[in-house]
Amino acid sequence: MIVVITGASRGIGKSMAFKFAEAGYELILTAKTNEKLLNTKKEIEAQYSKATIHIATADLSIKKEVEKFASFCISVGVPDILINNAGVYTSDNCIDDKESDIELMMDVNFYSAYYLTRHLVPFMIKKSTGHIFNICSVAALKAYPGGSSYSISKFALNGFSQNLRLELMNHGIKVTAVFPGAALTDTWSNYDNSDKRIMEANDIATMVFSATQLSVQAVVEEITIRPQLGDL
Repeated sequence: MIVVITGASRGIGKSMAFKFAEAGYELILTAKTNEKLLNTKKEIEAQYSKATIHIATADLSIKKEVEKFASFCISVGVPDILINNAGVYTSDNCIDDKESDIELMMDVNFYSAYYLTRHLVPFMIKKSTGHIFNICSVAALKAYPGGSSYSISKFALNGFSQNLRLELMNHGIKVTAVFPGAALTDTWSNYDNSDKRIMEANDIATMVFSATQLSVQAVVEEITIRPQLGDL
C-alpha cells in the first residue's frame, strides 16, 4: 500500500508519515526543504528499519513542480492514499492585505492539492480504489479573524473536497476533509503548551490513519478535531 504525503517534513505531515510507516505502508513524501525532508526520512528509518520511503523535494506553490512530483509518484506506483497536507499561514485581513498574501495562500493551500489530485486521480480511478485526504482547518468552517487569506484558501480546499467526494464516490475512491484546530506544529512553535491547552500533531495523524481502516463500503467524509477547551 502506497501513501503520498505532502508537507511531510514537519508538523502534522511528519506525524502522519510516522503513523503510516509504523503500519508498514510504503511512503512517498515531499516538502519544500530538502534537508528537513531527508532528516524526516532518516528519523523514520531509524525507528522503523523496514520502512520503504521515497522522497522528492518540491515547491508545490509552482504548478510545474506539482506536475513533476506527480510523475515521480506514478513512477513509484499508483497511490492508495493521497494526503494533501502542504500548507502555509500568514496573518492578514481581507481589506488591507498584500495581494501576494492571498496568491501565496491559494497556491500552496489550495492549488497544490488541486493540481496534484487531478494528476493522480485518473490512475486511482483505473484501480477503482483509493482514499484522498485534504487537510483543511477549522478556519475552513468559519471566518478566521486576522488570517483571512489562510481562511479563504482553506474554504476553497473544503469546497474542492466536497466536490471530489461527489464525483469519485462511484469510482471506489473515498474523500475525507480534515478540519484540525490548534495543534503544536511550527505555526505554534513559540506557544507554551505546558498546560496541554492545544493538541499534538499526532492527534490528527491518529484520526486520519483510523479513517483508512474502515470497510470499503464506509467513508468518513469529515474529521473535525479541536482542543478539549475549544479554539483559541
